[in-house]
Amino acid sequence: MAGANTLEFTDDNFEAEVLNSDTPVLVDFWAEWCAPCRALSPTIDAIADEFTGKAKIGKVNIESAQAIAIKYGVGSIPTVLIFKNGEVTKLFVGIRNKEEFTAALNEAE
Repeated sequence: MAGANTLEFTDDNFEAEVLNSDTPVLVDFWAEWCAPCRALSPTIDAIADEFTGKAKIGKVNIESAQAIAIKYGVGSIPTVLIFKNGEVTKLFVGIRNKEEFTAALNEAE
């Protein structure tokens, strides 16, 4: 359930791909059964295409990476976090438009 440029973040790669990234990272917390998450997916994929080489865009499936979701206090999905230098710089809960996400990524660059 991800586009060609949308990464999958897991328990195994989250630290390396997100926390130790030298570029901003957008992380979409989602689940297969979540209809709003599926509705947001094309937006996330479009951002991934637009920001190739400038930022990492990826998803965390809360079903298979529960520890990450708990660590970041994800209580509702979809939740999108923007990371810069391993720290959360922006938090979005629910469906938002592409412009809000891209503005947060541009601020984090």
